[in-house]
Amino acid sequence: MTVTSYKSQPSLASRLINGILSIKPLAKLAKYQARNMIINRAEKIGVPWRDNVRQLQAHNWKEELAKVENPNLIYPDYYVCSFHGYETGNLSWESALEVESAAYAVHASIWPSAGVKGDPRLRENYHSILQQQLSLNPQAILDIGCSVGMSTFPLQERYPNAKVTGLDLSAYHLAVAQYRSQERNLPINWVHGAAEATHLPETSFDLVSAFLLYHELPQTAAIAIFKEARRLLKPGGYFTLMDMNPRAEAYQKMPPYILTLLKSTEPYLDQYFALDVETALIEAGFEPPKITPISPRHRAIVARVSR
Repeated sequence: MTVTSYKSQPSLASRLINGILSIKPLAKLAKYQARNMIINRAEKIGVPWRDNVRQLQAHNWKEELAKVENPNLIYPDYYVCSFHGYETGNLSWESALEVESAAYAVHASIWPSAGVKGDPRLRENYHSILQQQLSLNPQAILDIGCSVGMSTFPLQERYPNAKVTGLDLSAYHLAVAQYRSQERNLPINWVHGAAEATHLPETSFDLVSAFLLYHELPQTAAIAIFKEARRLLKPGGYFTLMDMNPRAEAYQKMPPYILTLLKSTEPYLDQYFALDVETALIEAGFEPPKITPISPRHRAIVARVSR
């Protein structure tokens, strides 16, 4: 049986919120409130969001953009929409220059009093799971949906002898990744492309990792990426992902107001929460995956290529 989608009925609260967000003025207000909440949280925990952006804006980004941009890339329809409160989504300098500060702000509340340490703790937990559950030392790694490289740099640092590639649909985000990798002197290959159609050679990677990508995807793209990852992996290779955990109590008990703000910036959240990841991975050619909660809100999933 071929799986094309996994659908389930959103909860009553979710349907009410969807109705609110279908009204454009209310959706715009929710996005504005969500964005301000994140910026204020960042400044409160000691992340100088506005100063960080000003410093990055002073850089001439033309050179980095020219190094990474694929002018012939055709963007999938699902990507050309509003994300994270930005009307043009990830296809903007504004989002590219703010994403690092946003990560610290969003993850500050995962654990009580985590603050600025919440983001690095979440990443450390993910990599600890990889070290525990991977039965190989990957020599070729692909980080899909790599954004500005925050998920890519730890892979290169954890596996210093590996050839690491970061792939993303936003040339703006990749330009920042290119700049940061030069600062760190890390020899990472940045690719401007779609994770569901990478055009990279088959069976060329030991590990394909996706960090906080899947909640930003419609189910058709999510399933296509599972299949593309399977094509790219060598025998015995691994596909791993870290993302929100739909089964987490934190989301079940989230106040409607906060859930409204969250969904205003994440257009495919309902589809992600309804995705049967286990079945989709098995049908894409992986062994039954191991799913491990790594925070009160997140999970790591490790799937090995079927032999």
